[in-house]
Amino acid sequence: MGEVALAAKVTHVPSMFISEMEGPHQGCREPAINGLKKIGDLCRERGVDTIVISDTHWLVNAGYHINAKPDMSGVFTSTEFPHFLNNMPFHHVGDPELGQIIADTATQNGVHTRCHHDVDTLDLKYGTLVPLRYMGVEDEMKIVSVAGWMYDAGLEESKIVGESIREAVEKSDRRVAFLASGSLSHRIPPNTDVYDHLFKISRPLNQATDLMVLDMWTAGQAKEFLEIFPKYAQDCDGEGGMHDTAMLFGLLGWDGYTGKAEIVTEYFPSSGTGQCNVLFPLST
Repeated sequence: MGEVALAAKVTHVPSMFISEMEGPHQGCREPAINGLKKIGDLCRERGVDTIVISDTHWLVNAGYHINAKPDMSGVFTSTEFPHFLNNMPFHHVGDPELGQIIADTATQNGVHTRCHHDVDTLDLKYGTLVPLRYMGVEDEMKIVSVAGWMYDAGLEESKIVGESIREAVEKSDRRVAFLASGSLSHRIPPNTDVYDHLFKISRPLNQATDLMVLDMWTAGQAKEFLEIFPKYAQDCDGEGGMHDTAMLFGLLGWDGYTGKAEIVTEYFPSSGTGQCNVLFPLST
């Protein structure tokens, strides 16, 4: 029987890439990079063989979609931030078998989901690629990337997908890490101001709300968080509608979850948005 061995909410800010480079911003995202490195180390310590990532940079229509193609190698340049994230090589291997079990399970549970493992031209998005880079993961662990930006679905459906991911893992023989890859608040400033906000939040209210949510997570108040979750995702412009977070809490047990989260990277603003790396202990 398979097992979810790790669950986390992670950042994928492209400024981590320029943090590596010589220049005025070298080292600017070192805490975020170190947090992802710790999560990668924990995956290795816990014997993880497949990483399932809900990617809020993958926008889909008409159902839920999974990328589990066997060969996930290439060179990536972001169309959104090509001045930050460009010519980044990557080498990953997909897990078609687990991807298909997840798709079949979610569909049986009422949310139509397709797994794509034979479309060579279906590319990964940087919500998948950036965390893996700083976790130090290449082809020693397999990858399943789940679309986490749902144009026409509700958070309840993503909750069911999260529950289905855990159910599918337990049907398999895999040890899995689940990553919800996305920010907290996600209001990017207007173009006239965005260059002044690399280290700033766009609205003080967003930061105050983000910090309140983190306090709820670390206090084990999942039920209280989920009561405000839809309003929070809407009013603070949660990235991708925060479908990654709905999948995460579905996988954890939704409002029955009582675990106290551990902040691995302290909250930081980035280009107007609120970011963090957070581990969620798993109940058996």
